[in-house]
Amino acid sequence: MTLRLLLAVAVAVAVAVTVVAAAVVVSAGGSTLGVNYGQVADNLPRPQAAALLLRALNATKIKLYDADARVLSAFAGSSTDFTVGVPDRLVPRLATDPSAAAAWLRANILPHIPATSITAVTVGNEVLTGNDSTMFRSLLPAMQSLHAALAACNLTSRVAVTTAHSLAVLSASFPPSSAAFRRDLLPYMTPLLAFLAKTNSPFLINAYPYFAYKASPDRVDLKYALFEANAGVADPATGLHYYNMLHAQVDAVRAAICKVNYGKPVEIRVSETGWPSQGDDDEAGATPENAARYNGNLMRLVAQGKGTPAAPVEALHVYVFALFNEDMKPGPESERHYGLFKPDGTPAYDVGVKAPTIGGLKGSGNSTGGLVVAEGPAGTDGTGPGEEVALRGNLICSRSHGHGVRSLLFMTWSWRVRREAIEEIDLQPFAYKEKQEPAARQ
Repeated sequence: MTLRLLLAVAVAVAVAVTVVAAAVVVSAGGSTLGVNYGQVADNLPRPQAAALLLRALNATKIKLYDADARVLSAFAGSSTDFTVGVPDRLVPRLATDPSAAAAWLRANILPHIPATSITAVTVGNEVLTGNDSTMFRSLLPAMQSLHAALAACNLTSRVAVTTAHSLAVLSASFPPSSAAFRRDLLPYMTPLLAFLAKTNSPFLINAYPYFAYKASPDRVDLKYALFEANAGVADPATGLHYYNMLHAQVDAVRAAICKVNYGKPVEIRVSETGWPSQGDDDEAGATPENAARYNGNLMRLVAQGKGTPAAPVEALHVYVFALFNEDMKPGPESERHYGLFKPDGTPAYDVGVKAPTIGGLKGSGNSTGGLVVAEGPAGTDGTGPGEEVALRGNLICSRSHGHGVRSLLFMTWSWRVRREAIEEIDLQPFAYKEKQEPAARQ
């Protein structure tokens, strides 16, 4: 199909195109799958380009590790819910300076709401598994201070205050029913849980089955780690059977929370999980094939709307780590290869979604075209191959797969208004690229 014909088709349908979406963020039965948008890199596209990529993925839940004004502004007027973060370095100040939390709120939250939906703030990341006792003591007072600042602005019903933990807060994690928090952390964890319960805020856990497989590839069943068919493992105390490690890890956290006398129940959310597509020679299992299997199967699991064996009716909220590979992250090679996408916007591996190709690293556009190609709506049965649709300055995309994962983006727009919007947000990094068939899913 020629470019002229494609544009003609685009203009013909541009009066009103309504779109329904479900892809990397799946919502079914209350469950959600979101994306972590990390930026520890020097070669990422600017936020406007990343915003269109995330919209093409229907990423209606995004988690940041700061409160980047460029990112939040790029999503103004969207239906995307953001979790933003207070960096570790600011935690002690928020804990000791009564005015610091209000100042941070005025600078980072108030300028963006209600245009951008901010639903939670994380105070630090994995603070209680660090080695700084000052941070341990500062964490809860900082959270309380920020909550008080939100209350002064009548925002506590809209914005929750929480913090994310690694599984290392547990003294043991299997069988799940035997799990408990480390004794040395109980003086900090018990009042923190009481705060979360009182404020109706979730408990966030960063859970990575990959770490367990990497540590013992001869003992851990890869299929069990990747959500694939396996014999499963039983918890002898409860009789519950687990067919994937992520559910076992979440229920281990649940058991540990239940053993702490803090009050009413607290919702558990998986704030990070993922699988690297590349690693060092001694990092078993870090391959594009395994990363595709993990995240693809995770998407389907969450789409089913089921909870864990210990809480089957409680929807599980999960954030995939991460949107992009981040080349400046320290540590082993795998740390720089958790992204669903490479910095140029091309998929790091195939998980069954089609997204726009983007260019213009570090915010420098290299095209004047602004043409994005994606696949059009599939057949009425939802399993058709889809047809090619392309247009200048706007995107209509739909990718439907027999595996049950869809990538759909439909917008309501007029050609004239959409062109004006493009000029406002400057989408020069987007360039026309010929469609390429994705590799077969592993």
